[in-house]
Amino acid sequence: MHIEIPGRAALTLEHAVFDLNGTLSLDGGLLPDVRERARALSKQLSCLLLTADTFGTGEAVARELGFGFHRVADGAEKVTVIRSLGVQGTVAVGNGQNDAAMLREAILGIVVLGPEGTAASALKAAAVVVPDIGVAFDLLLHPTRLVATLRV
Repeated sequence: MHIEIPGRAALTLEHAVFDLNGTLSLDGGLLPDVRERARALSKQLSCLLLTADTFGTGEAVARELGFGFHRVADGAEKVTVIRSLGVQGTVAVGNGQNDAAMLREAILGIVVLGPEGTAASALKAAAVVVPDIGVAFDLLLHPTRLVATLRV
């Protein structure tokens, strides 16, 4: 996915990395409209679920969405995964304190103001703030929307 943004370097995205709890789910269950949008996005980008897996549902959710899955111990491990994918081609989406470093590290960090709250550190680390996960997916599914937000 290539996105030309006036006044800054173009984004060429290959990977989308998502946190699970508070980002895609509430109390371990997927939020409405996630399945359809996630499946659509996985046809355009290689999608990966990175989670500490608080509720133990991560692997099943990743399989259901058609995402890769990686259980992590902490935020530092999320950064390691982002680096292994290639920082320049990766968008990260999350909401928690353990997402802040990956949001900062990825070429594009999107923080979700979800129903489980949003850590202030994640908010400060992101390039884009969205009110819910549906808007995050829609920005990636309709990337010209990012242009209006990110242009200089």
